[in-house]
Amino acid sequence: MSLGLWRLVVAAFAGFLFFNGFSASEKAPNYSFMHNATSAPTLSYYDYIIVGGGTTGCPLAATLSQNATVLLLERGGSPYGNPNITNMHRFGAALSDLSPLSPSQRFISEDGVINARARVLGGGSCLNAGFYTRADTEFVRQAGWDERLVNESYQWVEKLVAFEPPLGQWQSAVRDGLVEAGVVPFNGFTYDHIYGTKVGGTIFDQQGNRHTAADLLEYANPSGLTVFLHASVHKILFAIKGKTRPKAHGVVFRDASGAKHKAYLKKGSKNEIIISAGALGSPQLLMLSGVGPAAHLKAHNITVVLDQPLVGQGMSDNPMNAVFVPSPLPVEVSLIQVVGITQFGSYIEAAGGENFAGGSSSPRDYGMSSPKIGQLSTVPPKQRTPEAIDKAVEYMNNLDQADFRGGFILEKVTGPISTGHLELRTRNLNDNPSVTFNYFKDPQDLQRCVQGIQTIEKIIESKPFSKFRYDYLPWPVLLNMTANAPLNLLPKHYNPSMPLEVYCKDTVMTIWHYHGGCQIGKVVDLDYKVLGVDSLRVIDGSTFNYSPGTNPQATVMMLGRYMGVKILSERLAN
Repeated sequence: MSLGLWRLVVAAFAGFLFFNGFSASEKAPNYSFMHNATSAPTLSYYDYIIVGGGTTGCPLAATLSQNATVLLLERGGSPYGNPNITNMHRFGAALSDLSPLSPSQRFISEDGVINARARVLGGGSCLNAGFYTRADTEFVRQAGWDERLVNESYQWVEKLVAFEPPLGQWQSAVRDGLVEAGVVPFNGFTYDHIYGTKVGGTIFDQQGNRHTAADLLEYANPSGLTVFLHASVHKILFAIKGKTRPKAHGVVFRDASGAKHKAYLKKGSKNEIIISAGALGSPQLLMLSGVGPAAHLKAHNITVVLDQPLVGQGMSDNPMNAVFVPSPLPVEVSLIQVVGITQFGSYIEAAGGENFAGGSSSPRDYGMSSPKIGQLSTVPPKQRTPEAIDKAVEYMNNLDQADFRGGFILEKVTGPISTGHLELRTRNLNDNPSVTFNYFKDPQDLQRCVQGIQTIEKIIESKPFSKFRYDYLPWPVLLNMTANAPLNLLPKHYNPSMPLEVYCKDTVMTIWHYHGGCQIGKVVDLDYKVLGVDSLRVIDGSTFNYSPGTNPQATVMMLGRYMGVKILSERLAN
């Protein structure tokens, strides 16, 4: 088939799906195809098996179900009916929930930064701050994506889960402060990635209710999709005998009771297993299934299916640093709404209100400042004791309500350039792998942080922001307050006489945009097919070389739809 005809087929098929996406749909949360994995048969067969019902897996499954039978396996539960997920005012509560059934699973990188991974249908879109913005055009070009299909796929997502946020006084002051600080021009409200200051989209509606990737299952064909919750996939099964190279043909998963189930692909050359388990889960599952660095796998007594030394390499987490600004005036509860896209490689965002700072909930969760979440904490694991965290919580409980009035202005380093790696700790899928991100290892990342912090200073000292700061708290004091927050249990290095490089290193946080481990050109090809094996793809943020746009969730959801259309187009063409 010629390239021109192929593009025509893809475009026509995408158009059909775009305009007929609701033909037999069901409304969330009343999905007839969603079940607890305890009800799963011991043995079953499908055209496609998707591991991970997250930000990519849900739109991918919804799309593929239009013309195939699809099994979607999610290790967590449903997001519906959980106010810690749904309600914007409860942001942070899910992240600080450490119970076994929490939608968030804490992990601690070897760098010492406490982080989180999603464990719920809808993935990270159930936990994040909700900002919705598209990737930059250069990211799309480098990925080799079809721009028309990319745009249609974004629109498909946006019809259900993206909204224009209502901008309050505090966010408006940040917006105007960014412009005064020179992050220009002001581009108004847009989903597009454009240099300057803009108001972006959000997955929170006007009532403050979160809409997640799980809502995209409304597009699904109910007769073509089966979703099992609390289904932990422990291994991809490969057929090897009589094959020129390994061929993925099934999965082993366990339900909440521990019972084992197997699901296999139906016969057919186009049927595939697709891993969408995220930047930690996808490389972890490949290794547990025998695809990874041979020496590492053998050290864990894992039979090597394919020696692939690049699985788990290229792990990155965009470093985030913030400044908390106490306010003499009440600050509306808001998550990320405004962003400054600078020319020097830093993104400036803000979130505020007593709830975000954590002062209004009962019991207090401390929002972004939570000792439980681990923000502002770079504590070595041996020093990170329950007693130390309890002491920080007690300190926070004794603070006055007014101490929480204000907001954070933060900067995120684009890219980043610094990378690390991921390794297995155990053969237990439920155990977090060991991951190192090497924050600020590359000096350019550190320089971008410094320039971002300098821009935050200009915003805070701008005229539009003046009514939201205390005159008796000058910039050096604000930096010192954040650097010496009781949540960071490390010995302090920073003081106002020290360079901002020290501040960046001392107060590094995660913004939960980590990626890599199954990168394009290294572990998967441009069609996301795993190199060296057949009938297996990885489609999620683990394939990214750097984080798309200011916040990745829009692009991760788009990618699920985009690849679903392409895969079905291939199926139709044959």
